[in-house]
This record gives sequence, structure tokens and C-alpha cells, in this order.
Amino acid sequence: MTDPNAIQPSALDQLPDRDPEETAEWQASLDAVAKAAGPHRAAYLMRRTLERAEGNGIALPKLLETDYVNTIPTAAEPTVPGDEEMEARITAWNRWNAAAMVTRGSKYGVGGHIATFASAAWLYETGFNHFFKGKEADGSGDQLYIQGHASPGIYARAFLDGRLNEDHLDNFRREAGGNGLPSYPHPRRLPWLWEFPTVSMGLGPLSAIYQARFNRYLTNRGIKDVSASHVWAFLGDGEMDEPESTAALALAAREELDNLTFVINCNLQRLDGPVRANFKIVQELEAQFRGAGWNVVKTLWGSTWDELFQLDTTGALVRRLREVPDAQVQTYQTRDAAYIREDFFGKDPALVEMAKLLSDDKILDCFHFSRGGHEPRKVYAAYKAAVEHKGAPTVILAQTVKGHTLGTGFASKNANHQMKKLTVDEFKTMRDLLGLPIADSAFVDGVVPYGHPGADSAEVRYLQERRAALGGPAPARRVHPVAPLPAPAEKAFASFDKGSGSQNVATTMAFVRLVKDLVRDKETGRRWVPIVPDEARTFGMESLFPSLGIYSPKGQTYEPVDRDQLMYYKEAENGQILNEGITEAGSMADFIAASTAYSTHGEAMIPFYIFYSMFGWQRTADQMWQLGDQLGRGFLIGATAGRTTLTGEGLQHADGHSPVIAATNPAALTYDPAFAYEVAAIVKDGLRRMYGEAAPGEDPNVFYYLTVYNEPLPQPAKPQGLGIDEGIVKGLYRFNTAESAGVTAPANAPRVQLLGSGTAIHWALKAQTLLAEEWGVAADVWSATSWSELRRDALEADAALLRGEERVPYVRQALQGAEGPVLAVSDYMRQVPDQIAQWVEQDYSSLGADGFGLSDTRDAARRHFGVDAESIVVAALAQLAKRGEVKATAVKEAREKYGL
Repeated sequence: MTDPNAIQPSALDQLPDRDPEETAEWQASLDAVAKAAGPHRAAYLMRRTLERAEGNGIALPKLLETDYVNTIPTAAEPTVPGDEEMEARITAWNRWNAAAMVTRGSKYGVGGHIATFASAAWLYETGFNHFFKGKEADGSGDQLYIQGHASPGIYARAFLDGRLNEDHLDNFRREAGGNGLPSYPHPRRLPWLWEFPTVSMGLGPLSAIYQARFNRYLTNRGIKDVSASHVWAFLGDGEMDEPESTAALALAAREELDNLTFVINCNLQRLDGPVRANFKIVQELEAQFRGAGWNVVKTLWGSTWDELFQLDTTGALVRRLREVPDAQVQTYQTRDAAYIREDFFGKDPALVEMAKLLSDDKILDCFHFSRGGHEPRKVYAAYKAAVEHKGAPTVILAQTVKGHTLGTGFASKNANHQMKKLTVDEFKTMRDLLGLPIADSAFVDGVVPYGHPGADSAEVRYLQERRAALGGPAPARRVHPVAPLPAPAEKAFASFDKGSGSQNVATTMAFVRLVKDLVRDKETGRRWVPIVPDEARTFGMESLFPSLGIYSPKGQTYEPVDRDQLMYYKEAENGQILNEGITEAGSMADFIAASTAYSTHGEAMIPFYIFYSMFGWQRTADQMWQLGDQLGRGFLIGATAGRTTLTGEGLQHADGHSPVIAATNPAALTYDPAFAYEVAAIVKDGLRRMYGEAAPGEDPNVFYYLTVYNEPLPQPAKPQGLGIDEGIVKGLYRFNTAESAGVTAPANAPRVQLLGSGTAIHWALKAQTLLAEEWGVAADVWSATSWSELRRDALEADAALLRGEERVPYVRQALQGAEGPVLAVSDYMRQVPDQIAQWVEQDYSSLGADGFGLSDTRDAARRHFGVDAESIVVAALAQLAKRGEVKATAVKEAREKYGL
């Protein structure tokens, strides 16, 4: 049996030891220290030795945790430039107004958060005064991802510098009147202030990483030099539990994104209580980030702790800090000095002796107030270290007290996230603590006043001078006056109008062929950003590898295995394709950064992100909302779409519902094109609307979702006639009639209208022939390119009618005069075509692939779901039988004939 106390072999035992005697001497030295000074001293020396090795670039595994102390020693802290006293007064005004805003709004029941900004005020103020570059700075300024619950503090600062007034603050969370402020950072609601929506936790850190990466992409490709821009992401320690928060840490380190800094506000509390009640979240995060390759700066303790650390000659204080769980640290925040003496210092004789040298006031100052995140000198040191560090991103772990300066009723209380107001007496106590000149008489009828030193005060002048020196106000969003992009040559789109002849072409391949032509356009080709999550070969995109290159900041440091082939795997520093590996979330973050470059950087980029349709909206719908919130523009391509088209892949790959989810997003224009010429027409119109000249009343801040299929079929030529392109874009047009299709039906035959989208139109066309030849029924076939756009137009028409305006929905106009009932079919659940049911005047029914998917051939799957041509025939006959236009027995006969 193995002795558990025995020294176990290490990896080094597998290597030859060229000097065993020297090795033994080092080991004996360690044993001697442990015996003479104790294991804690031995551990201390080992940590310091490893730190020295790391600093000297010696190849050793990194320490994942350091002591629970500040990374930057007090003696190494740089002098803070500027007027610290002035900055303290500015911060005090912002603390006051943030709390006043939420408290005044509480009478309306709209909620709000006070404690978060109270803990993080200096983390923001230090950045605004010294680091965060505005939009007029070099490059595009900095990108700030503000923690959502801290928004009142940002509004308070905008109020101080004159960008907001009291009326704005009084309408916090009350936007319907037109002069309000959104609860959280929201570009669509307050587009001149907010750049990034961040309150959907976890998406902020993920997006910040890919934004920093996209900044490098723009610079390396020569689109725009934004190397001076820095991305700052402000996060909560509880937020880091979201899987998206840490999903891309390795990417940031791997690509050496030293233009990125995470600032994690470690107030040790989440919404319901401690983040890590029995553990230490700071140490956990340090290990996680250091293990991923990040530079970690811990800013934990304020200057009052300096004396305690000087007294810690045995290391007992540092050991005790490492072992006390976070929930107990929170408890110390609310207890008296006697409790802290007994519970914290009383556990170790050396600490008992230390405590005798400390007054009660000193102990309370340390444990109640003195945190690194509350002292501008320590925050400045951390920020300066972050921006000067090269070769890796930096995370700053700043310890704070949630509810700091709000009084004992707030600080570190479990419920403080839900506490929305302070009493008048609590405000007066806060006023005295902050030293603000607000008289008791200013509290009229118990209403807390806003505070402002005056537009021409020294505080406001200082604030504005600092911002001017840093490139203007922040945060701020600018839509630069970018000229519309020229339309690509018509040839790229018109080539699909003639069809594919006898060649079978899937619509996925049609889209890829279109993109190949568009990226070669001399004017706009370089602005396309192809994004794919490790499925380029699935979608037939490998031919783009050698011509466009796959983006890599390292270029290609190896010889690819397929270098002798025409379509070899080519990586390049200026590569155009973003091939993200197996990460839909990362790909969506790429897309968001690219789709908003028109605002963030004043450069219109045209991203298209192509993915298995099942793994788009189902996996990353929250990011699609973020995309809409951020006013992104571009093309999402759900490839290998449909529930029955992806033959053999089965339930988990069978998409029968993405258009349903997409229809819930107000910014998404969802299309399910059937033919190659439809794909071309939709992309052409999307380029016009988003990047060219949008029509009056059209919002260019939309994105397109196209479902395309992997079923190779003959692509027909575009039908001749007026209004085809308009019908494709609006969502419906008649592809053919029974007569134009050349199918034979008796004179005065019963007639039915078949509406199909995507690949389902081919089943409808086969059903058209069967109905005519075997049942004497004439059918017209319509291509429904977008059920959701038809619905959106109809809803707008309904709203217009309520305003007293006469307007007929387009779907009703298109189908006006069409004879017989309407039968709609798609490769999705019936909810998709049923979106238009209430606006169709004819009798309406639908078929769809409801339920779970299954593995089988396409024909078998379609028969299983009842959407194949024969099933359409039976459903059409049932409709006509109900109207008395065919015999009722025809339905039974058809079922038996087709074996349904």
C-alpha cells in the first residue's frame, strides 16, 4: 500500500538529473527551513522563488495563486497625477446623485440599484479622470463595458458634466414620456451615450474580449489603425459564474490582447448573498485567470492595512486572510471591534499580540472601510500597471464593500441588492460622511435633493478639463458620418436570375457562390467579414481559404499539411475570414463587434456569420438580442436548415423552430428563400438598406437572418413579371399558376393556393402536378420568402388602422382575388407559416414539421411529418372537400393511394 505521506514522483523524475548532488542540496535547504522556521516560512520562500523565476522568464509552471494581499506594494505605487482632493469631491457628488436618483424613483415602483455603484465608484472615477480615452482621441477612443447595475453612477456623472439634467434623472427607468433614462446600458434606448448593452450577465466579458480582438483585426487588415484603443470591461464577481464570462479567456491570452483590461468588482456579494460563502472568490478568479495566461493585479486592501502588514513579522496575518471565507469577511463588516478581535485575531497567538497594538478605531477602519477598490491611489496603480503590461490581457481584482458610504443599513447586507432607497436621515448621514454642502432645508417635504456644485464650479471645470485631455466625454456612442457604401456590381446578383439549368445547387452553395463574387468587388469586397465556427468545409467555403486567408495575429508559423493543394489551409495576419473553432457564442461575439464597427470605429463592415441553423438561435438567442440592442447590421446565415433536410443527423441537428425564435426579435429580418435568385435579391436589398441608401422610414439598424439548405436541386430562372423583387423582399409572390406550370387540369377545375417557403416549395411543386394529373385540381404555387416580414407588415397595418389610417396588409394585397383555399407548408413547425393566418381572407390551413427530429432519409422524414408532396395533396383535397368542391371520398382515396 502506498504511503500517502511519501514524496510522490514528479514529471521531473522522467528527465535525467545532470547534478543529483546539487538537487539534493536544494531539497535539504527546504527541509531545513521547514524544520527551523516552520512550513509557512518554507512556503513563503518557495512562492517568492517562483515569482522571481517567473519575473526572469524562467520556464516554470506559473503560480496560480498568490497571497491574499495587493499585487502592487505600497512603496511601488506611482503618484496619482492631478488633484486628488478635487477628484474626491467629484466622486462624492456622483455617489450622492446616484443614490438620490434611485431613491426618488422608488416612489414609482420602478426599482433601481444603489449598492453596486457605491462599491465601484472609485473604479469608474479613476478611469474617467485618468485613463478612459474619448471618441476624439487617437484611433476610436476606448470601449467601455459598464457593469449594468452601476448605471445610476454613470448617469450621475453625465449630470455633473452637463450632458443630463434633473428632468432626465427624475425619469430614470421611466422612458415612455420621451425624456427618460433606460435602466441599464442600452444603445437602442440612449444611443448617444451607451455603446454596449451589458446587463445580460456574462455577455459583457465575452463581447469585450472579441471587441478587443476585432480591434486588432481592423488594424492588421489595414482597415483602420485602432491600436491606441483600449477595451475596459467592468464586471461583478458574481457575474463571473456565468459560463460566457470565462468562455474566451484562453483566446484573449493566446492572442496576447494587451489592449484589454477586465476590472472585476469583488464586493464578495451577489444578488442573494455571498458569491463564495465558504471559499474565496478572489483567489478562485486569480487561479482561473492566471491559469488561462492573463496578467493578474489584485487590489484588495486600503492604506490602513499597511500598518498591520508591517506588524506581521511571522506571516500569521497573511495566513489568516487566506483562510477566512468570504462570508465571514462580510460578517466582520457588520460587527464591532470586540467581535473582530475574538474571531479574526483570536485564532492565532501571534495575531492576539498584534491586536493588542491596535485601537478599536483602527480595527474598525480596516475591516469596515479600508479596501483597495475604495482608494484612488491603489486603483490608479492597478490601472497604470494594466495599460503598461505587454503581451497579455490584464484582470484587476478589486476588493470593495457593497453599499460603501451608504451607511450601516446597506454596507455588506445580504439584501442590499434589492434595497432601493435611503431615508432622509440616512442621506444626511451620507452627506456628512462625504462632506457635501447640502443644507437640511434642501430636503423639501422629505424629498432628497439632487446635488450640483454649479456649471462653472471648480469641480465641473476640472472634470471637463480631464475629459478634454482624454479625448472628450465618456461613455459616448458616435455614429460617424460614413458615406453609404457603393452597391456591388449588378452582375454578382444577376448571374442567379437565369437558374442553374440541369445542375443541382443547394441554396447554401448559392449563398457561398454569391459571397465569393461579392468579396472580389473592388469597392466593398475588403469590408466583408466571413465568420464561421469550424464548419467552412461543411458549407463549401474552403475555396475562400487561400484567396482571403484565415485571420491569425501570428500569421502562419507552420507548413500546412495540404500546402500542395489548390484550396490549402492558409492563415495570415491580415486574413479576412474569422474561423473561430467550435464556439457559436464566440462567433456571435465576433459578429456583434463587426456589425457595429460603423459606430464604434466609423468603419462600415459587412459581417456574415454562417452556422448550422439549429445551433444559432437555439444556442445564442440572447446574443442575437444583444446584437439588436447594440444596433448591429449584417447577415446571419442559418445553413443546413430545416427539420427534414439535414438527412441522417437526427434530432439534435434538426432545426424546425429557428424562424419562430427569430420572429421574436424586433431587429431581425427573417427570410426562408427557396431559390438562388431569391437569396441574391434578399442580400442585394439588405446591402442597400443597411449599408447604402435606406428608404424613408426604413431603419438601417437591422440584421438579416437567412435560412439556406443543403439539398442540391435544380435552380429555376427568376419568373418574368413586375413586382417579383418586391415580392421576394416583402415576403410573398406567385411563383407560377397551374396554367403557367403546364400541368393539365380540367376546365373550371377546383383551385387551391399552395404557399411554400424554403425547400418546401419543391414539395408544393410536385403536389401541384399530382393534384392536376391525378385529382383534377388546379393549384397555384407561391413562394413565401418571409412569413415573419409578412406578419410584421400586417401588424403595422393593424396599428395604422387604429390611428385612423387606411392600409391593407401586403399579404392580403398579394392574395387578393386568388381562388380557392390557401394551404401553407414549410420545413418548420406550423407556428412559422401560421404567423400570417389571421390576415388571409381565404380559408387557411398549414402543414409543418412539428415535434422532434429523427434520423432517416429526407423522403422518410417528410412522410413521417406529413409535409411531403403526397401529404400536401391529401391536405389540399381535405380543404376542398370541406368546401364541397371535391367529393369527400377523395380524401380517403388519396390517403390509401399514397399509403398515408
